[in-house]
Amino acid sequence: MSSTRIESIGMTVGDMDRSIDFYTTVLAFTKTGDRQITGVASDDVLPLQADPIPAAANLQLRIVTLQLGAETIELTQYLTHPGRTVPPDSRSNDRWFQHLAIVVSDMDRAYQHVRQHSVLQIPTPQTLPDWNPVAGGIQAVYFQDPDGHNLELIHFPTAKAAPKWQQPTTNLFLGIDHTAIVVADTAASRVFYSDLLGLELKQASENFGSEQELLSGVAGVKVRISSLTASAGMGIELLEYLEPTDGRSIPTDTESNDLWCLQTKIVVADAMETVQQLTAAQFPLISTEVSLSNTSTLEFDRQFLVRDPDGHTIRLVDP
Repeated sequence: MSSTRIESIGMTVGDMDRSIDFYTTVLAFTKTGDRQITGVASDDVLPLQADPIPAAANLQLRIVTLQLGAETIELTQYLTHPGRTVPPDSRSNDRWFQHLAIVVSDMDRAYQHVRQHSVLQIPTPQTLPDWNPVAGGIQAVYFQDPDGHNLELIHFPTAKAAPKWQQPTTNLFLGIDHTAIVVADTAASRVFYSDLLGLELKQASENFGSEQELLSGVAGVKVRISSLTASAGMGIELLEYLEPTDGRSIPTDTESNDLWCLQTKIVVADAMETVQQLTAAQFPLISTEVSLSNTSTLEFDRQFLVRDPDGHTIRLVDP
């Protein structure tokens, strides 16, 4: 079994117009889709439904697709039944942490641009030290969108950049390299993502020191990073905080309308077969979904939602 593509990341937002303005103005995303679903009477037709929320005839969703380079994100606003906001005391080692790593062609210019436009404070970019053979020379900085979703600007030195990030361009913001999630145990997560979903380990490292502390905002940090890839699309990074070990688990009552609930959409060769193998390995199915297809409002796609060992939501779809 193999994952063919890590296709997109879904995020729930509190104010769609505000989010569109942020991502298109600050980060140069382009809106490629905008639709509303109204009068849904069953949980089975909610494209971003994880745990059941009260089904009601007046349930309304607005779903917007944004693209940067070849990568996409999907924003959903629950116009009715809005969920909870991201906890204000969230930390980078809490396991609901998930960020999007946005590749930039020039870190200094990108930092100044975001700093001028972002409504939230952005720290100083860090250059990871050369003693780290995997990450040395990479520049990065964490910040947040208006809803508290975590984002990263990242710039690769030529020797560490994938070919797609080395193409000549005048663009400042290039695309999404990966999404990073905090996990409690790398080995357990590798069973889920590598053994069962077929993602391949590209590289692994352990990052620590003052630069990593300033990047993550966590004192005394030592983090094990495992970079996983599919045949196409963005990658997934597993972040296991070896120190400190006080990161909090994803709340067990998390629902898809809560703003901290992100969903990673992965295209697999056979979604039903994949779900059966995940279920046999005791990774329970959250729900079976029927969602509007991208080609016609009269056509539907079948999708499956599962949780990884730490409670991150994964949406599995057929090619």
